[in-house]
This record gives sequence, C-alpha cells and structure tokens, in this order.
Amino acid sequence: MSIEITMPRLSDTMEEGTLVKWRVKVGDEVASGDHLADVETDKATMELQAFDDGRVAALAIQEGDTAPVGSPILVLAEEGESLEDAAEAIQGASGGAENGVSEASEGGGIAVASPPMTASTGSISASGASGDGGRQRVSPVARKIAEEHGIDLSGIAGTGPDGRVIKRDVLAVVEGTPPPASAPSVAPTPAAQAQAPSAPALATPSAPVAPVGLEAQTISLSGMRKTIARRLVESKTTVPHFQVTVSIDMDPLLELRTTLNAQLEAQGIKLSVNDFITRATALACVSHPAANSSWAGDTIIQHGTVNVGIAVSLPAERGGGLVVPVIRDAQNKGLRQISEDTKRLAGKARESGLSPEDMADGTITLSNLGMFGVDQFTAIINPPQAAILAVGGAIEKPVVRGGQIVIGHEMCVTLSGDHRTIDGAQGAEYLGTFKQLLENPAALLI
Repeated sequence: MSIEITMPRLSDTMEEGTLVKWRVKVGDEVASGDHLADVETDKATMELQAFDDGRVAALAIQEGDTAPVGSPILVLAEEGESLEDAAEAIQGASGGAENGVSEASEGGGIAVASPPMTASTGSISASGASGDGGRQRVSPVARKIAEEHGIDLSGIAGTGPDGRVIKRDVLAVVEGTPPPASAPSVAPTPAAQAQAPSAPALATPSAPVAPVGLEAQTISLSGMRKTIARRLVESKTTVPHFQVTVSIDMDPLLELRTTLNAQLEAQGIKLSVNDFITRATALACVSHPAANSSWAGDTIIQHGTVNVGIAVSLPAERGGGLVVPVIRDAQNKGLRQISEDTKRLAGKARESGLSPEDMADGTITLSNLGMFGVDQFTAIINPPQAAILAVGGAIEKPVVRGGQIVIGHEMCVTLSGDHRTIDGAQGAEYLGTFKQLLENPAALLI
C-alpha cells in the first residue's frame, strides 16, 4: 500500500509551507530519517524527513510551490508495489476528475495529470491545472499576481514546463513587455493595458533612461518574510524603544584573539570577534539581569539563564531573510564552546534549515553587521525580549590613548531597550560592563 506524505506543521503558527527544494526524485529509494526536501515555513526553512521506507513514486508539488498543511506532497511505494499504482494515491486524494486532473484549492493547489509518470518519465506535475482537457497549468505565484492585477489567465500562453503559466509570463503582461522569445505572443488584457504605460515613439535627450541591468519585478512574499514584516511592525509600534551607544577600544581583544588563534590552530579552532562579543553579552547580563528580561503584560520576567540569539542572514538561494538561532546557557560556556555552537547553528541555518528548538527561548539578541563594513546602526527589539545589541565593525581610525593621538581600532555598539522593562540608566550600566569586558578580554577567559 502506498505511503502518502503530507505538508507537515513544522511550527505552531504554520498554515502552509513552500517547497524550496526537493532532495529526492521519482524512483529514489528512501529510508526513515532521510532528507526529502527543504520546506519554508513562516519562521524558517527546515528539513522534511522521511518516517517510512520506500521508493519515491510521485512528487505532487514543484519547487517554489506552496501547499497548505496536511495536503499531499509526495507518495512512496512500499516494497513490491509499482510506482504507477502508488502514484494513483495522489490522484485519488485530489478528487480523481474525469480527465485525471484536480485542483486542491482555488489558489492553484495540488493537481495531478493522468496517466501517472514513472521513474523513467519524471515526476508527476503539480500546482495548477494540467494542460490536458483544455485546462491551464498555472503556478500559485503566477495565479496570485494575476488576481492582484485583474489579469485573465486564459489569454496567457505559459512558457514553463508543459506550457505552465509561471511568474514571468504574468509579469510580462503586467509590465506591458514582450513575452520571452520562446513563448507565443500574448496580447495584454484590458486591465493590464490600463496599468502598463505606453512607450514613447522617440526618446528625447531629456527623457530618463533606465540603468542597464535593472529589471522591474513584483516579488511575492515568502512565509518567512511575512512573519518578519509582521513582527517588526508589531515591535516598533508596541514596544517603546530607546537606544544607548558606547565606543569600545578593541585593540586588546584583537591582540588576544591573534594570540589564542595561533595557539589553537593545531586543533583546527579559530575564534571570531563575535565569539568574544557573545561571551561578553552573556556575562554582562549576569551582572545586569534587567537586560536579560521579558515584558509579560503585568509582570516582568527576569530569566535564570542567558540564551543569546544571534541574527543570521540567509542566502538568496534559501529565500533570503533573517533567522535567530540561540546559544543556550551562554553565561556558562567558554569561548571554544560558543564558537562551536555558533558555527554549527549558522551553518545549519544556511544549508539545511533550523528547527523550532534551535530558535526558541532566546532572552537577548545580538546583531552584528560589522562584517559588512557597517560602522554603527540600531536594531529592532525581538519581543518579548527586553534588549538587542547592534554591533558595528572594529574600525581602524585615529584615537586618543594616554593623551596622544594614535591609530587604533574602535567599535560602536548600540543597545536598543524596551523602556517598559529596562530603564535608560540600566541600559547604560549594562553597556558599561559590556565595554569593560571587551576592553579587558582576559576576563572572558575565566
């Protein structure tokens, strides 16, 4: 009997998921625990793992498609079962229309063409209706853009696989630009013509010229980007932020780091500046627990451990955005353990995706843009936490040391605090301790 794998609920707020990348193909043998796909939720991109053994009989959605939680996305054939028989499970689950095609939702949900494809012919097509029987294949993103702009999809010839209408086809109509050379010419609908400006017959010297290489485009929001937008607006509109900035002499720390890394090189260990900053963040919280607290409506919670969240930017191929893995119990971890945890979590975030547990229970957040050459910036608090540190780069500049102007390295750090939980003076005291630890880095080794 075939095994149907559905879109899992990978977070408590997840309603739908986007299939970022398939890690298997039709015909592959899989075992329990194997990595089947990367799925983007409203919080992060995570691994979808198999819980049964079998052969991949059908992939019900394509990379980039979104499916609601609980809808079928993959079918496994059990031992002794043919791929064709197992693949029919998707068709049956989606309604079994007479022409072998059924849509799971108005938004272009799962659809399967009949007869099912096998390992020799590829995976079953999904997301949008099939071109068989006079129906169009339309990707969910293309359908959404068309609905937003009032475009009739029936007048668009798709340039995707098997004539599927994809994002670029609809955007060509929205922008009034010619479709790709491989596609038949499509006349814009009246709604699109009303929105698309007419190009002038002749360019005049004063007419603006679009820079070479730029392309207008409409970008659909991923689940993660929607969550980031919602939470940041919520934070800036409901949390009374204040900022305190301090400048730190980084020369002692940089000298100590160079010495330690030379001694640890044989062990394959290389400490980053951020490892020292993470350690200082946690130790300063021990001395100033108000910075390691949370607003809880009618109470303030001061946490019994320091869990430092470290903001990590994701590459474009993983959908971009920002995730915050958490270094737990950071006040009790040395530089070596903090370095190992940070590298492991950052690598997991950028390669396979973090689990909800990897991002849970943070008590203070650290955002470091110094590696991008940023001198100074402010960051938005991650509720219900009370504070976030924005760390700039260790910039080489003329500084005053012992009454003399010399060349040294200074770093600006700005604390954003929730004024309901932490007062300005408490924030300044926290940064004073943080500064002292980094300017006397031997204390971070104890």
